[in-house]
Amino acid sequence: MTGERGTVLVTGFDPFDGYSVNPALLVATALHRRQVARCHIVGAELPTVFATALQRLDQLLARYRPVLVICLGLAAGRATLRLERVAINRDDARRPDNSGAQPTGQAVIDGAPSAYLSTLPLEAMQRAMTAAGVPTDTSQSAGSFVCNHVFFGLMHRLATNPELQGARGGFVHLPLLLGQGRPCMPLTQMVHGIRTGIRVALNIPHQTQAADDAHI
Repeated sequence: MTGERGTVLVTGFDPFDGYSVNPALLVATALHRRQVARCHIVGAELPTVFATALQRLDQLLARYRPVLVICLGLAAGRATLRLERVAINRDDARRPDNSGAQPTGQAVIDGAPSAYLSTLPLEAMQRAMTAAGVPTDTSQSAGSFVCNHVFFGLMHRLATNPELQGARGGFVHLPLLLGQGRPCMPLTQMVHGIRTGIRVALNIPHQTQAADDAHI
């Protein structure tokens, strides 16, 4: 469509850990086919499975070649939207994924750097999302479950795949939905926060962030 700047990919995981729904997937679905800052949003589902989550992400990246990628996950027990700063090259699951796999002490990608930083403008996003009435903070650790697995895999692909040159990406953890437990947040508020963050990220020039241990 004339005037469009590209595609934004927003992913959310399927339900896991006994929850019947995953707010991350609901937010991604709610944003699907919307437009922000002249970019078309594609919302897509990822499996909460170490062995196949990155395969599905690779399919989505190849199909859409997005200019911006935001992967979403659930962090029960948190009251805010949490912008993740660091992805580590380590799988160390404290519980099984949806296939029953529970890797411990394994690299996400053999031979890759030990960590990557998000390339999203986190501070600007946090300010705008908070000002929009959505409690938001930043975090130095995305854990070591499938969320971090996907976050690290995404950042490695953005750093090494020439077809994705210039694209930015990162990960955001969400709280529980109303009715799932406490603390929690309404779905509409989460959607508003992520959409606000997307707009900020699209309107701020790219800033390269190194992915070596000296910056962690």
